[in-house]
Amino acid sequence: MQDRFFQLLNEKFGICLTNQQREAVLHKEGPAIVLAVPGAGKTTVLICRTLNLILNHRINPNNILTITFSKATASDMKNRFISTFGNILNIKPNFSTIHSFSYSVIRYFSKIKGIKYELLEGNDSKINKNLLLKEIYYKFNKIQINDEKLEDLINIISYIKNMMIKPEDINDFNNFGIKNLYNIFIEYENYKKRAGFIDFDDMLTLSLNILENNPIILMQCRKRYPYIQVDEGQDTSKVQNKLIKLLAYPKNNLFVVADDDQSIYGFRGATPHELLNFKDIDYPDAKIFFMEENFRSTKTIVDISNKFIQLNKIRFKKNLYTKNEEKEPIKIIKLNDELEQVEYIINQLKKIKDLSNTAVLFRNNISSIGLIDKLERNNIPFYIKDTKKLYIFKHWVCQDIISFLKLSLDNTDMDSFQRIYYKMNGYISKKSVEYIKSTKPKENIFESLINLPELKNFQKRNYIRLKSDFKYLSKLKAYDAISFIENELEYRGFLIDNSRKYGNSFEYSNTIISILKIIAKETNSINEFLARLDSLSKMLENARFNKNNAVTLSTIHSAKGLEFESVYIIDLIDGEFPSSSSIEALESNIIEPLEEERRIFYVGITRTKRNLNLITINFKNGERVLPSRFVQEIEAIEKPLRYDYKVGSTVEHKKFGKGVIKFIDDKNIVIDFEKVGIKQLSTRICVEKNLLNRVGGR
Repeated sequence: MQDRFFQLLNEKFGICLTNQQREAVLHKEGPAIVLAVPGAGKTTVLICRTLNLILNHRINPNNILTITFSKATASDMKNRFISTFGNILNIKPNFSTIHSFSYSVIRYFSKIKGIKYELLEGNDSKINKNLLLKEIYYKFNKIQINDEKLEDLINIISYIKNMMIKPEDINDFNNFGIKNLYNIFIEYENYKKRAGFIDFDDMLTLSLNILENNPIILMQCRKRYPYIQVDEGQDTSKVQNKLIKLLAYPKNNLFVVADDDQSIYGFRGATPHELLNFKDIDYPDAKIFFMEENFRSTKTIVDISNKFIQLNKIRFKKNLYTKNEEKEPIKIIKLNDELEQVEYIINQLKKIKDLSNTAVLFRNNISSIGLIDKLERNNIPFYIKDTKKLYIFKHWVCQDIISFLKLSLDNTDMDSFQRIYYKMNGYISKKSVEYIKSTKPKENIFESLINLPELKNFQKRNYIRLKSDFKYLSKLKAYDAISFIENELEYRGFLIDNSRKYGNSFEYSNTIISILKIIAKETNSINEFLARLDSLSKMLENARFNKNNAVTLSTIHSAKGLEFESVYIIDLIDGEFPSSSSIEALESNIIEPLEEERRIFYVGITRTKRNLNLITINFKNGERVLPSRFVQEIEAIEKPLRYDYKVGSTVEHKKFGKGVIKFIDDKNIVIDFEKVGIKQLSTRICVEKNLLNRVGGR
């Protein structure tokens, strides 16, 4: 029967499975986990196993629930099944997101109990969730929350729900960096309960609560779905796992396809620990299948990716391999600054005829803005899937710069003045601002300041200087004007102080300034620059519709599951990718954050079939930066160190003199020197700069 089934797949549907894939497809009952590396054909295995259950085991398609974690993936899997098998077999199994399944439980429960729940998400909601949270945040903190911080707040609330953290335990997490988070969370939850609203995360927690407390509904769900398949199992959070376990029990016909090395949604509560516990704790009798062959990428890409991800400690031991040929080596491009990086990308893209198979990937959405400006100027079409999270033009730093520039052009612009008067070296009191606003609202602001009553001489000199500075500023080109604001008006100093006082990221603020300079470089005046910002903002709104022969610009998170012929990964700077917080955690021997970022990088480099370009720079907005340690790790893999000394060897260092090697690996070398004692040095630097010479025979 098995041979006939695989023969059918091959002859009728053109599907030829490997031995590893066949073993997974034939699994019928009991728990199983399939560890599938990137490009291993996991969707093929899922749809073939579904067909096997239906054809060979006579299981009703309606009794199989296949859960995935996005509408797009569920839709793609359903379409793939129908397009592959639909012409011959009239079968339509149930492919669903976990939220869709949960919502069906809630709807059924609400119908029985006569309780009405309304969704507080999407365009059809009567209440805007973002506006609601902004109002609640203001209530407790008395300041407006910006879009960037609002996204953090939404993600944190989602994390709390997905990790099933009790409200009273929120303060144990130091408010997650959000002031008065406990009060905000409670207010938000109470509002929803009073008004009968639920959000996406409530779908999971509420459906779990319904199933735990209503045995009849739980029994009906179990009876309907005795076979459960889970796609992208590494993306399941604590509440999702608990929901799936409850549904699968006691038969535990649970088939999970996952890759712990692609677990990149820690901010949603998804970690590889749940997968690692699958057999050891949750299902001791579970079968584990490995799908380690990559069909997507060249041997060059696969071999380096495999060695790179093995640097992580928290993972299943598996070996990524391919039968594909070796092709072009990975390119590591080291450029001077952001402008050079953008110019390099533009020059490369001009050489490519079909851009639809090319992607520029980055860690953070903001990295795309400077590139977008250059792409449009060079008539290179680009596609961005999610433009809603590109907040740069609304970000307070961008709005500050705009206000400086507008005030230089119109010295009666009180709105701009009120926004920035305390963010420069003017030493202007709030009392003075209120005075001129009430007495001379439409006059020259700097003249009004100079003519304030009872001014001290140093204050008058300062206001005269400010008047002169803003007059000078108005005549500059936009690029020079931004530099003048940063340095002469000391806005940069304000940003540094602000980051210290309120925990805002100076690196992020500095990145925004850097991007504005890239845009400004191409303009001849302040007015032209301001108009360009406006046109770019409108351009972004339409970018998600540009799919024809367009280069894809995407965060690595959004590119997960996609593949391209050529991939460029930009802004590979230590402190950005990986983030400074991950590096700091590592210094305290907390490895999880950095390991997640290494998984994100791994997802990025495995998106390409053939051509991978890793780009780093030496300077960002004039500041010296270091290449991402992930780039250094790739370099070390590509060009392994070769040296002829070992533990016990006596060596002579050019600076420290003679010593004996106590420890050595590709990263560090520990030497006990006769004159300066024990020192730990970089092995790579010692070898590449020829700092060590062997002494004697050892």
